[in-house]
Formats: sequence, C-alpha cells, structure tokens
Amino acid sequence: MLTKEQLVEVTAQRGRLKEPVPMEQTLLAMELVSQPQLVSLLKARAQYLENQRKKAGDAATLAAQAVPTTPTQQDRVSEPSPDAATAHTNAVVADDEAVVNDDAIANNDVLVNDDELVNDGPVASDDAAAQDDAAASDDALVNDGPAENDDAAENDDAVANDQTVANNGAVANNGVASKLRVTGMASGSLLDTILRKAVTLGASDVHVHANTPIFMRVHGRLQTFGEVIEPSKADAVVRSLLVDSQREVLDSAGQLDFAYEIEGVARFRCNAYRQHNGTDAILRVIPPVPPSLEQLGLPSRLAELANFNNGLVLITGPSGCGKSSTLAALVNIVNHERRDHILTIEDPIEYVHESAGCVVNQREVLRHTESFGRALRAALREDPDIISIGELRDLETISLAITAAETGHLVFGTLHTQDTMSTIDRLIGVFQPEEQQQVRTMLSESLRAVVSQRLVPRADGKGRVPALEILMNNGAVGNLIRADKTFQLGSVLQTGGAQGMVLLDDSLAKLVAEGTVARDVAVRLATEPSKFPA
Repeated sequence: MLTKEQLVEVTAQRGRLKEPVPMEQTLLAMELVSQPQLVSLLKARAQYLENQRKKAGDAATLAAQAVPTTPTQQDRVSEPSPDAATAHTNAVVADDEAVVNDDAIANNDVLVNDDELVNDGPVASDDAAAQDDAAASDDALVNDGPAENDDAAENDDAVANDQTVANNGAVANNGVASKLRVTGMASGSLLDTILRKAVTLGASDVHVHANTPIFMRVHGRLQTFGEVIEPSKADAVVRSLLVDSQREVLDSAGQLDFAYEIEGVARFRCNAYRQHNGTDAILRVIPPVPPSLEQLGLPSRLAELANFNNGLVLITGPSGCGKSSTLAALVNIVNHERRDHILTIEDPIEYVHESAGCVVNQREVLRHTESFGRALRAALREDPDIISIGELRDLETISLAITAAETGHLVFGTLHTQDTMSTIDRLIGVFQPEEQQQVRTMLSESLRAVVSQRLVPRADGKGRVPALEILMNNGAVGNLIRADKTFQLGSVLQTGGAQGMVLLDDSLAKLVAEGTVARDVAVRLATEPSKFPA
C-alpha cells in the first residue's frame, strides 16, 4: 500500500519535470511498483473508467426520459448536472470499494495497493498539480469535491491513447480503454524510463535480449532489471527506436548501428541485431555533453595531445574501455582552445560537439556518407584542420588516415588493440607484405602518440578508474618502427617517463600502491604479473 506521503512525493517529482511524463513512468522510475504490478494496475484503472462511463451513460438516459425534451433542455441532457455528477461519483466509489481495497475510504480519496491504482476524484487543478506547492499540500493532491464533468473525472492520470499532454503528467483520454499505451515492455515510454534509470545508476550499457530480463552494466558488471522479455516484445522494443529506413536495413543486413537520444538526459550508441532467439539491442550510454579529462580521471598532460598541428594520435584498448570518451575529451579541448575546422566521421555520432572556438562538422556513416573511406576521401577537399575518426576498422580507413596525417592534418582515431606495441603492428599488418616497409616509414614520421587504456574496477566498489599506457613518438621510437623492431618499444616506454611515456604495468602498480585498485585485479590485467608480488 502506498502512503499519502509517497503519493505527494510522486506528484512533486512529476511537477519538477520540464516535460511531464505519465504517472506510470514516475512510479517505475521511483521503484514504487514493479512492471507486472503496473500492468495490472493500469488494467484495473481502465476497467474502472469504462464502468464509470457506462454508468454515466445510464444516468444520462434516465435523465433524458424524465425531463421534457425542449431544445434548450435537450442540449443539457448529454451532460449530467453537478448534483447528478456528485451522486453518480459517490455511487461508483461505493460500487468499486470491493474491487479496489477492502479498507476503502468513504470519500473521494486516492486508493492505491500493490495490484491496482484507482483515483476516485480528479485533481483540483492541472496547473496546481504541476507545481511543487500543490504537491506539498494534501488538499491539492486529493480533491474531495465532485467532478465538474465526465472528462475531468476520466482525465486525472488515465492512460487511453498515445498523445502525451502537459496535464499533470496524464495522457490525452479518448475514452477507449483498449488503447492503453502500456502493454508490457513494448512501450517506447517504458523503454525511455529504463534508459533514464540506467543513466541515474551510472550504467555504461543497457542490454535488451529476447527471452531474458533487461540487463544493465554498472561499473563493469551486468545486473538484471525487470522480468523476462518475450521475443515479440523484444522485437517491438528494438523497432520502436528505429525509423522506417533503419528497419529495412535491420531486416536486410541483420544488424544496424544507430544513435538514440532522450533530450536533456543522454544519447545512446545502439547496435541492433538478429540472433537465434529474436531481435536484440545493446545501448551504450553517452552523456549529453563531452566530458573533460578531469571528469574521466585522466592525467592533465594528455591535453598536450591537442596541441599538435599535424600527425596521427590514436586512442586504443579493448571494447568498453572508454576510448570514445577520451577521444571526445580531446576534441572538446581543441574545440575550445583553437580556431580551426574540425571534421568528425562516426558510426554513429556519439558525443555532439557544438561549435565553440572551432567550426565543428559531424558526419555519420550511412546517414551522411556511404562509408568511413568515402568520407575520408571527401574530407581532403573539405578544408579540415582536425579529422576525428570514430574507428580505424579496415585497410582503406587506416590507409587514408595515415595519408591525411602525412598531408598536414591532425588526425585522431580509435583502434581495438591491447597495448601500444600491438597497435603499431596492427596498423602495419593490414597492408600487403610488399607495402609494409613503405608504411613503416610513413608511420614513423606521422605518428605522434598512442594512448592505450583500460577501465579497472575500484577496490571500494565505487566505479572504475583508467589505467594507461602512453607512447610518444621520438627519434628512438621512429627508428624502431622503421627497423621493424616494435618488440623493443617496451624498453623505450620504461625510460621515457620524462617525455610522458608510461607502461601499463607501471600504471597498474601505482593504482595498487595508492590502494585504489586491488592487487588481484591488477594481476589479471598486467602484461607481466610477476611485477605484483603477493
């Protein structure tokens, strides 16, 4: 049973929102009801409204038979008088007491239990309900007086169609109970509620899978949310995020990358795909504004990477290690500290960069351009100073990125590799053997820095911290790349601390010494576990 204090808080919560949301979203977000309870609750509410409508119709029919049908009186038959409305409301409350709650109150109060939600009296004023002052008052929350008309009685917090209106968080009511918006997990509004919950919890990813519950990855660990989703409902949830052209791509290709946004909350980098059990989607949470290096827990010296006039700067690491956020932080620094033209090529667009000191153009693969390669070819004719590439994923993209870096552009990019040495080998290894020596020479001259990172769980369980391996190009590094001796880069990293270089194992050792990371966690990620004696 919800207390009146909880109801006051629910109303206050909805009143604080810039764009009011339906009551069911607020209840879910505040964890006052579960998903099954909400569905049952709304069905009971719909049945109550339908019964009320029928009884109002019966009362109107009896009144029409009892009153002479002169034109003036005829017009008033369709709407019961205030006295008739009062009598009708009290009769409905009395009839519904057994259905709603054995301890029903005799007046028009709000009755809520675990199974049903029925509001037997409209809120006195939609405007009052939208204000915190009204939420703080029991009198503003619950109206003991009669409804002025049928529409007011049926449009308190009812859900009857899909058009949301700013009426105390209600949904416009057309009186048809069969049009309930909330039908299990197939409602886009409920998915938005889950995504808002993920942002509140600090989750990095939300998993929508057929025949499983919703999963959220919080601090690197998957946690369940809600109940098992049937394949048909999972498919409906995923497709509710897509426009028609995207649905066609999903149907023909079997997978799709796209972005989804809840304004004022976050953007989400999404991948939808078909699998054995049905249609699934993974949604990566992207904050609404680019982060700073400080917010990411990264050293301030990385800001120096934004000072290069040309060359190639790479952010690398395994999936889910924060590469996109680090890249966005560097682009944000350039945007605010320089007067240049920034061109980003992404699949899809993640962080949105508003032009500050720089002019920023962001292009999305398949939406604004056919491919990374095609966009990079065109970029050389678009007068960019800085080019940011979401992912160096194939030979064409890598080749064009190195070419752009050689021709006077500053190129930022990400790559899925384990450390700085494997990054160099990966860049060279995608080319044909007869081309690799030339590529080594080009890379030795155009490479500026490689930052390889991991996100490591904190010992106190309060999130994750980055561990870095940083390689800065200098004469020694360039010589080793040209001579195909990248296996010796480890010694350069150990001795290059004065130039900002660091080995991953040394970064992990520092975190262990500070007590930030547990030793056993560092050992699992270390290149040489023997450096971490028990």
